[in-house]
Amino acid sequence: MPSPKKTIDAEWEVLPPEEKQKRQELEPLFRWLALVMDNLLRLPGTNFRFGLDPLIGLIPGLGDTGSSVISAMALIAAARRGLPKILLARMSLNILINEFVGIIPIAGDAFSFWFKSNARNYDLLRKHTAAPRRSTTSDWIFVALVLIALLCILIVSLAVSFWLLARIAHLFTANASTK
Repeated sequence: MPSPKKTIDAEWEVLPPEEKQKRQELEPLFRWLALVMDNLLRLPGTNFRFGLDPLIGLIPGLGDTGSSVISAMALIAAARRGLPKILLARMSLNILINEFVGIIPIAGDAFSFWFKSNARNYDLLRKHTAAPRRSTTSDWIFVALVLIALLCILIVSLAVSFWLLARIAHLFTANASTK
């Protein structure tokens, strides 16, 4: 006589436990980055918050580049934990927009106070509901290409910033020698 079928109640998980844990490790990293870089300080008497990103961006030549490198490191951590390409692309776009507009003197610094790319990336990560898959070779190629584009923008922004600093220094030395 065949035995009666036993039904097993199992809790359904979208991700295998080890993948779920890897991705959960990203949440504190992105939350901390959003806090420190975009929401650390509050303008007294208002609800307007800002972080170190726009303040670091005030350093000519190095500020926006440093902020982008920090954000790119978090992007690399996200890629290593298998986030989908489309999410990585959206996060990369936020970093690129912040860097590209940030290299414009004064206007770029004001933009960084408003745009808050790290907070946007944290929101993207929180809203993301991942499908159970690992990162593939094409994911790594995609991220490498995005990081190369980011690196090119960083190099151009550094070159423009150092060129501007050299021109300003030349103006000061030219004025000092004519007196």
